[in-house]
Amino acid sequence: MSRFLEAIWLALDAVWAHKLRSLLTVLGNIVAVASIIAVVTLIDGMNETVGDAIASEAGVDSFLIERVGIITDEDEAERARRLNPPITLEDGDAVRTWSPRISAVMAKVERRGRVEYRGRELERVEIEGVSQDYVRFASYDAERGRLFTPTEVRRRQAVTVIGWGVAERLFEDTDPLDKTIKIEGRHFRVVGVTEKRGAVFGQSQDEFVLIPLAAHQQIFGARQSLRLVVQPRDPAAMDRVMSEAAVALRVHRRLEPSQGDDFGMITSGTILGIWQQATSGIFAVLVGVVALSLVVGGIVIMNIMLMVVTQRTREIGLRKAVGARRRDIVWQILAESVVLSLVGGAAGTALGAVIALVIERTTPVPASVQPWSVAIGISMTAVVGLFFGLYPATRAARLSPIEALRKE
Repeated sequence: MSRFLEAIWLALDAVWAHKLRSLLTVLGNIVAVASIIAVVTLIDGMNETVGDAIASEAGVDSFLIERVGIITDEDEAERARRLNPPITLEDGDAVRTWSPRISAVMAKVERRGRVEYRGRELERVEIEGVSQDYVRFASYDAERGRLFTPTEVRRRQAVTVIGWGVAERLFEDTDPLDKTIKIEGRHFRVVGVTEKRGAVFGQSQDEFVLIPLAAHQQIFGARQSLRLVVQPRDPAAMDRVMSEAAVALRVHRRLEPSQGDDFGMITSGTILGIWQQATSGIFAVLVGVVALSLVVGGIVIMNIMLMVVTQRTREIGLRKAVGARRRDIVWQILAESVVLSLVGGAAGTALGAVIALVIERTTPVPASVQPWSVAIGISMTAVVGLFFGLYPATRAARLSPIEALRKE
C-alpha cells in the first residue's frame, strides 16, 4: 500500500510540476467528458420533466382513448383523422358498462380561447371541459377553494376552476374565489384555483380554466371529438382493462372482425417510451463521438508518457540500480498516466455540470446532475489512462539500469 501511495504522490508532483503540459495533454479528455456530462445532465433533466408532464396528462394508473392513436406516418395519421368517427359520450358509456374492472371514465376536450375579468383579457388560454368523473383523477386538485361537484357538472352550472397562472394574471393580489369571469363571452363563477404546476420547456402548465363539459360544448359546439380517460380499479390489470375497452368500443361501433380499430389507445408508458427512444438515440450517437474523443485523448497521453519515459531514463535507471523492481517502475508510470487522465476527467465533469446549469438558468431546458453520470465520466477517464499508460509503463520497466545510467 505504501508503494502505491508513493506512486500516487510522485504522479501528482509530476503533474503539478508541468502544469501547462498536463493541461494540454488532458484537454481532449476534458472536452469529451464535459460534453457527455452536459448532454447526459440535460437529457436526464428533460426525461424527468417530460415524464412528470406525461404522468400528469395521461396518468400512471389510467389510459386514454382518442380518435387517432400514436401514428408516426403522416399519411396514415391523416387518413385516420378523416375516417375515424369522433369519440363521444356514448362511447364512454359503452366502455364503462362493459367492464366491471373500470372505476371511472372521464370525457374531456380542450380548446384555446379568451378569458376576461374587469378589463383584463387573456388570449389563447386552454379551456378544458370535463365530465363528472373528473374528480376521481388525482391530476385535478384545488389549492384554494374547491373543485366543482359532479352535481354541478350534471346541471350544467356555470362554474370554473382556474389555473394558478390565470389567477395570478387576472386577479393579481385579489382573491379570485366567487368572482365572475368571462370565458369566450360567457359568465362563470370561480370556485377554485389549482396548485402551481410550473412550466415544461418554457410552456406554462398553469394557463388554463376548467369548466363542465356541457358548458364547453355550448361554447364550442358538441361535434368535437372527445378524449376518454379510463381508470381501472386495479392498475395491475391495465392490459386486461384496455382489451375489454377495445372490445366494448368495437361492439358499440359495430365493427366487423375483419375491420381494424377506428380509435386509438394510449398509456403514459407508450408516450414515455417514444420519448426515451428518441433521447436514447441521441445518447448513443453522443457515446460514439465521446468514445472517439477519449481514444484520441488516450493516444495523446500515451505519446506524452513515452516522452516522459525518454526524459527520465536516467532517473528510472538510478531507481532500478538502488533496488526498484519492475513493478515499482510500472506502478510509477501507470500512476502518473491514470492521475493525469483523472485530472482531465474531474475538470471535464465540473465543466460539463457548469455548462448544463448555465443552460438551465438561461433557457427553458431543464437539467439534473446525477451521481451515476459523474461516476461514469471519471471512471472512463481512469480506464483510458490505465489502458494507454500500460505500454509506456512496460517500456520503462524493461530499461536496463546500466544502459539507462549511460544516458546523458
